Amino acid sequence: MDIKKIFTGRWQVAVLAISACFLWGSAFPSLKISYAEIMPFNVNAYDRMIFASLRFFIASLMLFSIILINGQRKELFKIKKYFLLLLILGAMQTSLQYFFFYNGLANTTGVKSSIISTSGIFMTVIASHFVYKNDKLDFKKSIGIILGFLGVLFVNLNRGELNAAFLFAGEGFLIISAAISAAASFLAKKLTGSLNALIVTAWQMFMGSLLLFTAASTGSNFNRLSFSPISVVLLFYLAFISAAAFALWYTLIKYNALGFVTIYKFMIPVSGVFLSSILLPGERINLIIVASMLLVSLGIIIINYRPGLLKNKYI
Repeated sequence: MDIKKIFTGRWQVAVLAISACFLWGSAFPSLKISYAEIMPFNVNAYDRMIFASLRFFIASLMLFSIILINGQRKELFKIKKYFLLLLILGAMQTSLQYFFFYNGLANTTGVKSSIISTSGIFMTVIASHFVYKNDKLDFKKSIGIILGFLGVLFVNLNRGELNAAFLFAGEGFLIISAAISAAASFLAKKLTGSLNALIVTAWQMFMGSLLLFTAASTGSNFNRLSFSPISVVLLFYLAFISAAAFALWYTLIKYNALGFVTIYKFMIPVSGVFLSSILLPGERINLIIVASMLLVSLGIIIINYRPGLLKNKYI
């Protein structure tokens, strides 16, 4: 089987990229549902962190398996030189980011979370202007950023005013999570210049999940977590989302120009909003949600699009 052919065909790339984004988008309603199943009683932030640590520990094992199947055993364990950087990345991208994400999501809706979380994409573009000499802001990127942040602002509007339901421990935590994700992406980029991207992801998830579990164990009451058959299925599905989406995504960007793949990221908020409205009781799509979703999606497309992109898609 010609793997490169599968991952470079125009329609195959579209289907696979949208599938990865759909998986990421499905995490929002899946997490909300899992909260009700796994944590039916009064829980605190530590309890949610136990759940998050289990998810990413399992996801890291899935990624390790993929790496070993690909015959990269030697590369997998050649990390001594990068151990500290991987540990820092795990602390940022898994431990800290998902502390704020899981607790923020618990205090707002899946629909709003799907849109607010895209702010990390726009923060990364802004920060890149100051970090990289060859990645400066231009008119096109600026328009995309403005549209994106307008979408994030609109989703918190209610009858023309900032919604009084905006909570620092809800929407605020999601914005902090997005900012941490943006900051961590620069360290991840540095590491992936020397190590395979899947190996970086697997190790940072593994280390980050252990740090998260250790910290959460100091304040969690394990008796509050209910691991029924349904909850176990949800836990493994969420782990699968992380492993499968990253595996698909990194394989796509290995064989294709980055912009040709990342332009499909607009499907993350779109799928997150629609799946949340379908699967979560009481969550509905209104005009403000639609406007917000369109703005952030258009912002992502504008930032990543360039003339001739669809014709010159190979690296």
